[in-house]
Amino acid sequence: MNKKGCNRNSTQKLSTFDWMCDLPETQKDTDFVEVQFKNTRKGYFLNSTKISLEKGDVVAVESSPGHDIGEVTLVGRLVLLQMKKYNVNPEKIEIRRVYRKAKETDLEKYQEAKGKEQATMIKARQIAESLKLNMKIGDVEFQGDGNKAIFYYIADERVDFRQLIKVFAETFRVRIEMKQIGARQEAGRIGGIGPCGRELCCSGWMTNFNSVSTSAARYQDISLNPQKLAGQCAKLKCCMNFELDSYMDAIKDFPSKEIQLETLDNTYYHFKTDVFKGVISYSTSANFGANVVTISAKRAKEIIALNRKGSKPDLLDDRADEEVKPVAVDYENGVGQDSLTRFDTNKKRSNNKNKRPNNRSKAIKADNKQSEQKPSEPKQKQNERKDNAPRFQKPIKKNGNGAGNKEK
Repeated sequence: MNKKGCNRNSTQKLSTFDWMCDLPETQKDTDFVEVQFKNTRKGYFLNSTKISLEKGDVVAVESSPGHDIGEVTLVGRLVLLQMKKYNVNPEKIEIRRVYRKAKETDLEKYQEAKGKEQATMIKARQIAESLKLNMKIGDVEFQGDGNKAIFYYIADERVDFRQLIKVFAETFRVRIEMKQIGARQEAGRIGGIGPCGRELCCSGWMTNFNSVSTSAARYQDISLNPQKLAGQCAKLKCCMNFELDSYMDAIKDFPSKEIQLETLDNTYYHFKTDVFKGVISYSTSANFGANVVTISAKRAKEIIALNRKGSKPDLLDDRADEEVKPVAVDYENGVGQDSLTRFDTNKKRSNNKNKRPNNRSKAIKADNKQSEQKPSEPKQKQNERKDNAPRFQKPIKKNGNGAGNKEK
């Protein structure tokens, strides 16, 4: 259902939400199809032979050299919109073809090539380390027919890997292709769960990675802790840019953090800004929070205007002397409806009727009466059993003859 419908396919990363899947007339608008390969690699191919393809079909497509195996993730009119989004112009770029639906032999070769990827990646890292190259090989992807391998690597500087390619070709006996990716793209390929508890954005839906700076954290008053600001890629979290524009628009209504507020008794420095509540906290110390007073942005602007005129207010907060009176909250329904329990009636019981007798209390009273009527027995009789044997009897030692004597 996930593959045929509009839901997101959980087995593929960066899959597109197909909101046109319920419109049958849009499924045959074009012969182009979107095919996704391992992780986030996608391609657009031409179904020139008019094969009946649906989302989720595994197909063999044209590659250089040989063929590759991928999964159809989009068909119909939405493919044209995706091609426009990624600047894939069929008039300028040669679009390769879809050969056929994958057969059993194709799938066997594909699984065999896929099984080599982990061992190949470990071996490739060892070779790169032996050649003392400043690079990290993050992933290896074999083509569907096993004739080609793509090595994804990360490097901070330019790397001369001509010798590395020769060693790879001699070792693995396949055609070699090297692709450089960034740390964010590597995290998207590997995937994972973020600190928010959801799938990583770079693995789920993000395709363009914009630069993130620490100023985004300053605008949003986020603690500049590197461990909390960094994501799984060891870079600043991309989600800090999501709400940055809203914060920058809201901060325009607040005075500058560099302006000090002067009163008759103290000088106040900016301590913290709460954008959601629209208040600012000021402190009498410039380095830490001391005698912190919280006022509205409007009040702060009034004090700044007074300071520019040369006057100082008595207090930072003009409501400091006013007693805050509790406001009575009326829980009436705003729509005017009555209580839902207005039809419930309380059943009153009579004092003596329909009451269950308390047998336990009667039994306790009867025992108390019997104990009062019986005279107290002597201790000797209390310690004896019904068979006139004493309740507590001293142990008897046995002699060697088998006879027992009581201990004195």
